[in-house]
Amino acid sequence: MSIRPFRDIKRKKTNVVNVGNLKIGGNNPISVQSMTNTLTKNIKATIKQINKISKAGADLVRVSCPDQESTEALKKIIPSIDIPIVADIHFHYKRAIEAAKNGANCLRINPGNIGDEKKIKEVIKAAKDNNCSIRVGVNAGSLEKDILEKFKEPCPEALVESAIRNINILENENFFNLKVSVKSSDVFLSIAAYRQLSKKINYPLHIGITEAGSFLPGTIKSSIGFGALLLDGIGDTLRVSLSDDPVEEVKVGNEILKSLGLRNRGVKIISCPSCARQGFKVIDTVKILEKKLSHIKTPVTLSIIGCVVNGPGEAAYTDIGITGGGKGNNMLYLSGLQTEKVPTENIIEKVVEEVQKKVSELEKK
Repeated sequence: MSIRPFRDIKRKKTNVVNVGNLKIGGNNPISVQSMTNTLTKNIKATIKQINKISKAGADLVRVSCPDQESTEALKKIIPSIDIPIVADIHFHYKRAIEAAKNGANCLRINPGNIGDEKKIKEVIKAAKDNNCSIRVGVNAGSLEKDILEKFKEPCPEALVESAIRNINILENENFFNLKVSVKSSDVFLSIAAYRQLSKKINYPLHIGITEAGSFLPGTIKSSIGFGALLLDGIGDTLRVSLSDDPVEEVKVGNEILKSLGLRNRGVKIISCPSCARQGFKVIDTVKILEKKLSHIKTPVTLSIIGCVVNGPGEAAYTDIGITGGGKGNNMLYLSGLQTEKVPTENIIEKVVEEVQKKVSELEKK
C-alpha cells in the first residue's frame, strides 16, 4: 500500500548506456552506486567490500586503478562479484586500456587529462573493443587550466564547458556509449551545472555532490542537491559521497530515491519522533527493526507510531502498522485494518514475522 505521490516526477528521457548488464538512462530505474576504499590490488579485501556494497543495494561499484597491479586485480575481482564495475582512471592512459581489457564495464576518465590525441584514441579503441562504456567525470576541483583562466573560478558555465569539450573528444572518435557528471562540493554550483548541462546533451547524467563530508552533513547536502535535480527529472544514476563506510552511501542513496517515490526496494519505515505520548520506545524499536529487516529487497511499507494520534491514519496507507496504546497494549494493522493487540515486549518479533509473511505473499504474485 502507498499514498499516491502529490507530484508525478517526469524524468528527462536520455540515451541508454550499457554498463555490463545494467542499463542506465532512458526509462530505466535510477541506479545507485558507491566506490570502494580498499586498495584494489588487495583482491580479497576489495571483493569483500564490493559484495557488502552490493548486498546493501548498490547497482554498480567503482574501484580505483592507479597502477598496473590494480588493473591486473580486476581479472580476479570481477568473477567474484555480481554487479558491474567501473574503473576509476586519472592521467594514465595505459591503466584505462588495461582496465577495459581486464573486464571493467565502464571507465571513469576525463579524456582531456589522458594525454595527446593518439593516447585518447587508444583508450577509446580499447573501450569499443571490450564493450566498455565511459563516464566523463568533470569536477570543480580539477578543471582544465585554460577553463579556470577563462572563468576565473569554478562556476556552472566552467563545468559545462569542460564536459562539452570532453564529450566532443569522444564523439569525434564515434564513441557515444557514455555518461557524464559535473560535480562540485557546493550544492548550488552542482545543481546549476547539471541543469545547464541537461539542456545541452541527451547523455545519461551521473549526479552527485562530491566531497560532501561526514555522514550527517554529507547526507543533508546530498539530499538537498539530489532532491532539487531529481524533482526536475534530472539524473540517471547517483553516488552519495560521504566520509564514511561506502555501505552508508548506498543506504542514503536508496533512501533518497525511495522518499521521492523513484525507487521501491526493501522495507520503508514510517516512524514518529520521540514524544511523551509514545506507548513504547519508538526510537529503539525502529533501530532494531532496521537491522533485522535490512536484508529484505522486496518493497514493504511499515509504520511504527507510538500513539493513537497519527497511528491509525499512517497505518491506513502501509502494509503493516503498529500503533502504541495504553498499558502496553498496542494495535497491529495489516493493510490498514486492525487485526490484534500486541504486547510491547512482542512488537519486534511480531512485526518481523508479519513482514516475512508479506514478503512471501508478494514474491508469489
